[in-house]
Amino acid sequence: MSENTSLKNQIILVTGAASGIGRQIAIDLSSRGAQVAACDKNLDALHELANQHAMSVYEVDFLDEKSIMDLVVKVESKQGPLSAAINCVGILGKNGDKIEFLDIQDFDNVCAINLRGAVILTKAVIAGMAERGYGRILHIASISGKEGNPYLVAYSATKAGLIGMVKSVGKEYATSGVTINAMAPALIESPMSESFSEQQMTALKAKIPMDRLGKSQEVADMAAWIISPACSFTTGFTFDLSGGRATY
Repeated sequence: MSENTSLKNQIILVTGAASGIGRQIAIDLSSRGAQVAACDKNLDALHELANQHAMSVYEVDFLDEKSIMDLVVKVESKQGPLSAAINCVGILGKNGDKIEFLDIQDFDNVCAINLRGAVILTKAVIAGMAERGYGRILHIASISGKEGNPYLVAYSATKAGLIGMVKSVGKEYATSGVTINAMAPALIESPMSESFSEQQMTALKAKIPMDRLGKSQEVADMAAWIISPACSFTTGFTFDLSGGRATY
């Protein structure tokens, strides 16, 4: 492993680490020698994760601004300045119906977690990184945010907003030594994908030229490079991980 791709001893915050993609990313980074701060609302699952892998765990509520801001203070007070933050928090919300049946209260909840929470986390970590002249921020978005998926209005809209936020902040901090990027996976084998109906799964899989779902480890491998020192000339960008579905 070259020095530019090494994450050894880097302090990396991973939100949504209790399950799915976030859990796999936290495990992978720990195996690469990073000092992982695994964060989630599900503290029991985090403790189970920490018992199996070397990492610190922290509780956070993405609906609560203070909880997110306090999280960053706690991690940096205990472990030291963050080198990188990977945000894997995201919920689907109610899905499967056209917009005329949309539950606006549910839509607001999805927005609060998927987009508002991501903005707050970015605000919380980026100032310190910019002062130190180095940092990496990665938000897990979705192909839904680039193309839109039917019957997933709230999820698609918030992931599109997340991509827009990354583009904006990337330009704001382009000369600071801090990069902020997103990743847009297609359907990945995870607890989230298991919540889709058989009809939705068939339709979404049919859009993937490789004719399979992605794997959480494939997300983790790409994430590790994006937050490494090697990824130094890309910011405000959304990396595709879609089995050939997205080619732009």
